[in-house]
Amino acid sequence: MSDESTFVLNARETLVDTKPTVTLLEYLRQKGHIGTKEGCGDGDCGACTVAIIGKNAEGEPKYQAVNSCLVPLGSVLGKEVVTVEGVANGALHPVQKAMVETGGSQCGYCTPGFVMSLFAGYYDGHLDDITVEGNLCRCTGYLPIRKAARSLGKPDADDPFVKHLVGAQGLAPLRGAHPAGFFRPNNLSELFNIWQEQPEATLIAGGTDLGLELSHKTREFPVLISVENVEELNFIDDREKRLELGAGVPLTHIEKKCRGIFPTLDEMIHWFAARQIRNRATLGGNIGTASPIGDLPPVLLALDASVKLASHAGERTVPLSEFFTGYRQTVLQPGEIIVSVKIPKAISEDASRRLSYSYKIGKRGTDDISIVAAAFAIELDASEKIIHARLAYGGVAATPVRAKEVEAFLTEKIWSEKTVLEAKAQLHKTFQPLDDLRGSAAYRNKLVGNLFHKFFVEFAQQEVAA
Repeated sequence: MSDESTFVLNARETLVDTKPTVTLLEYLRQKGHIGTKEGCGDGDCGACTVAIIGKNAEGEPKYQAVNSCLVPLGSVLGKEVVTVEGVANGALHPVQKAMVETGGSQCGYCTPGFVMSLFAGYYDGHLDDITVEGNLCRCTGYLPIRKAARSLGKPDADDPFVKHLVGAQGLAPLRGAHPAGFFRPNNLSELFNIWQEQPEATLIAGGTDLGLELSHKTREFPVLISVENVEELNFIDDREKRLELGAGVPLTHIEKKCRGIFPTLDEMIHWFAARQIRNRATLGGNIGTASPIGDLPPVLLALDASVKLASHAGERTVPLSEFFTGYRQTVLQPGEIIVSVKIPKAISEDASRRLSYSYKIGKRGTDDISIVAAAFAIELDASEKIIHARLAYGGVAATPVRAKEVEAFLTEKIWSEKTVLEAKAQLHKTFQPLDDLRGSAAYRNKLVGNLFHKFFVEFAQQEVAA
């Protein structure tokens, strides 16, 4: 057993004695930490929420709420984990006390998850509805839970958890590998070397998609290579003419550091998923899974993004519009990885303004997958003529896709409701989506056109208000 096969659980170093592909939730419950509950196993309900010490967008150590049902045990090696059993120090933690005093718990099944989300928010200075958006209440109702959140102040300077964060390192380098096959390289060179030696290995970043297969035991993973500590994948480079985002950057970092650059990206990240998911999910993972209902690809398609790919053989850059080749298929070659995403800021030289926004339609708000996701970017010249059009969608085809024929129709037309209604009629006939439990093909086709019309109306209303 290598000396790297440990993590700190509720302030005690814990030796890992099982395979790293077991989920953190399963491990905790096997070891008697049954305050952490097993609910959906999909990252939807939040009953399994724990806090992990990670880094925020500024590189400072912070408690981060995550869904333990989606985190493989190997991903917490060298980290510190706090469960609901670890928040009290001889007396109720302020978060627990607030839940008791406001009547925020009845059956108690979902309570530990709420406590841990509020715990992370308490020390991060954010206590609002977004703090617990990934936690579902089964019996109490949200009003007393919201009252509990609002009743909490700031932690004292002598709070033991505040003191512990000072000097905490978050993710420590992992020099070796778990004997059952878990690797965490620190740079691309190490990654490619390991991958050549372990060609059967599966890459894992945030694991919010792959974690479902672990949680439901639908697939075995003999070897995992975690990319979350790879230096070349963890950066945000904001320049005058373009934004480049490392493929391993968590969405919460993008959400905070890049706010205001692209409104369409801001909007979609807000609705992407709950805080627990955004703390783990990465941009590269959302693209690399090639899901037809991934939330971010439509936004990036509308913004003419490109992806930088790398392997032992070298690097190449591919427009995102050419990246997806079929259902869950991409241009990635064996041994090749997404390194970053580049998004141009500049609009056409002849454009006087750009209109851009995104929409996500689901049965719930943030805590759901898309029925249809859409992102639009329209550039207009001084005479309101359309000189550039991008209409991108998810959930309507085997891949995220642009409505290229409609884009061509719009180009050189005057931006008016008449033009938009004509485009809307074409959009209703552009795709042939499938029927499934989330929505019928007819409903999706209606959404495709109606969302573009909504886009026009909302900007028109903004102009009138101004």
